Amino acid sequence: MKPLFSEREIRAIAIFLPLALLLITGLALLRSKVDPTAAQQAEARMEERVDTLRPAPFDPNTATYEELRALGLTKSEAVSLLRFRETGKVFRIPEDVALCYGIDDSLYHRLAPYIRIGRKYAIAPRQYRTTRVITRPQAPATFRLDTVTVRYLRAIGALSRRQAEVFIRWRDMHGIYNMEELRECYMIDDSLATALQPYIIFPERPAPDKRLPIELNEADSATLRSVTGIGEKTVSRILAYRRQLGGFVRAEQLAEVPGVTESNYEKILRQIYCDSCKIRKIDINFASSNELARHPYMTAPALRKLLKKRQLKGGWRTAQELFDDDILKPEEAARLAPYLQFGVPGGSDDTTPSTPGQE
Repeated sequence: MKPLFSEREIRAIAIFLPLALLLITGLALLRSKVDPTAAQQAEARMEERVDTLRPAPFDPNTATYEELRALGLTKSEAVSLLRFRETGKVFRIPEDVALCYGIDDSLYHRLAPYIRIGRKYAIAPRQYRTTRVITRPQAPATFRLDTVTVRYLRAIGALSRRQAEVFIRWRDMHGIYNMEELRECYMIDDSLATALQPYIIFPERPAPDKRLPIELNEADSATLRSVTGIGEKTVSRILAYRRQLGGFVRAEQLAEVPGVTESNYEKILRQIYCDSCKIRKIDINFASSNELARHPYMTAPALRKLLKKRQLKGGWRTAQELFDDDILKPEEAARLAPYLQFGVPGGSDDTTPSTPGQE
């Protein structure tokens, strides 16, 4: 009968059985020495906060592991904060500490009074205040409106710094001489104007300039600057627009100048007038395309029609003909008519063009 195991297998079993018995015996002895309850208690002690030490001010961007443990954080909480920093995160405000996954809300509220973000990491203001910060508004006293400063308006709590600066610019540009003009400033509402009224001393209105009114087509930059409501930038814009037009036919055309506000426009109108005889006219039959295109009232579609029709027709005698030939619309013809003259080849110029509806 053939044996169940070969001689080689029997030797292997003889070696394996003692080794297995020895391993089992060792594990049994080791298990008897390890107390699971004691192991859990040891782990819990590692996770206990050091509650016997009081928290102290700390910067979460620079605090070490030992410092965090001394604050009362557990091992896992301290490590989670350090790992948060290692990923490249930076604590810009104290609330960023609550973003750490190991820091719950209750722990954050406990640490919040002690968090100090260093200037290197904190979100800095765009511009540091260099002036004294007024914590409590002071009681208002009587003041002259023409000399009051931004600082005083802030000190009495009437306006913020930016509002006060805008108000001062408004005052210097427009002049304020009574309550009605004070209320016109968009920075002063009715309630504030009423509250300030007992303390305001208004300046006397300056005597009217005997040189006024000013003729708008001949005035230079210095003369225009003397008009109340016209500032330095507006002067240059008026002169540039006057050159483009060839002069102002009516004072109301000043409203077309960029930068002339509605309130300024009403003031300026009382100080100027226009002499329409001093405008520069364009000969519609002979002017070049560039000269015509420079005029503000000449639109591109009208210019194309005019040049094409002029080449075929030769010219016109009145603005009405431009309207009849469908070159200008009625409102365009009315606006352009004062600036047009109609030269006739081999004859005299017709300098009195008629507008649509006037013939």
